[in-house]
Amino acid sequence: MNFPNGNDFYFLFLLFREWYLNGNYLIILVTVAVILPLSLLKSLGYLGYTSGFSLTCMVFFVSVVIFKKSQIPCPLPIMDHGSGVNFMMDNTAGHLPGLEDDMCQPKYFVFNSRTAYAIPILAFAFVCHPEVLPIYSELKDRSRRRMQNVSNISITGMLIMYLLAALFGYLTFYEVEDELLHTYTKVYTFDALLLSVRLAVLVAVTLTVPLVLFPIRSSVSALLFPKRPFSWIRHFLIAAVILAFNNLLVIFVPTIKDIFGFIGASSATLLIFILPAAFYLRLVEKEPLRSPQKIGVRELASQALQAKASGALLLLTHNSKCLHESVP
Repeated sequence: MNFPNGNDFYFLFLLFREWYLNGNYLIILVTVAVILPLSLLKSLGYLGYTSGFSLTCMVFFVSVVIFKKSQIPCPLPIMDHGSGVNFMMDNTAGHLPGLEDDMCQPKYFVFNSRTAYAIPILAFAFVCHPEVLPIYSELKDRSRRRMQNVSNISITGMLIMYLLAALFGYLTFYEVEDELLHTYTKVYTFDALLLSVRLAVLVAVTLTVPLVLFPIRSSVSALLFPKRPFSWIRHFLIAAVILAFNNLLVIFVPTIKDIFGFIGASSATLLIFILPAAFYLRLVEKEPLRSPQKIGVRELASQALQAKASGALLLLTHNSKCLHESVP
């Protein structure tokens, strides 16, 4: 009888360690273990607790970005790979010569190839319209005024958080990467606080997915299965198909800015400006078509269509240029 030796165990370790080092496996595991069970909840009200915790994680993220602004000098000191966490203790660290004036002066206006992604992503950041009706149905004392207050508080809070994170992140580095947290790797090789922030952002994004999926599933169910009684099997299958499609996008699309940029340029403008304007023009019959209100709404929809076309054109031009430069 042959017993396994040390080499056999080492081979098995090398063989099976792939699953926890591969991010794709982690995505599938989190989807099955966390996102899918939360997505199967029948009522949106149950997601209020996870949504509140997600918001707390993002407040923590913004707080750390503001805190790190006071710790990181500009320009960044010249240091080796292993000194990233100790540069603040040495004020004599060298700096890149002659770059202080260029690198550490904020630019109030920047227009470059990244603008093609910035505008659609900004539009996508404020898309909350699909959740309005589900949230309204969960309000205790439903009224138009109460829903308007909820919307105003939510959008204002998100605007403040976005502005603080963007402002202090930019003033920390002046040259940021597509994802702000990746920029901190220029300074820190290891930092427990930043690792905690990364985890908090991952948790926040994970807990947001079921909230976004809820109105999508409701719309698909109402469109494909009208006047059908509730079915747990259909409830599960629609959620599983949507999550499977999302996982394919996450795994095969190289960067998240491509997803956000495409969605922002295509559906965000449609959801924020064009569809509400079209519904207003179609449903509000008490006002004549030539009234100032409807003229303003038509103008808003027209400008939104132009912005949508311009954003899509910028994205296509930028992607074509990047593809052309990557071809030898």
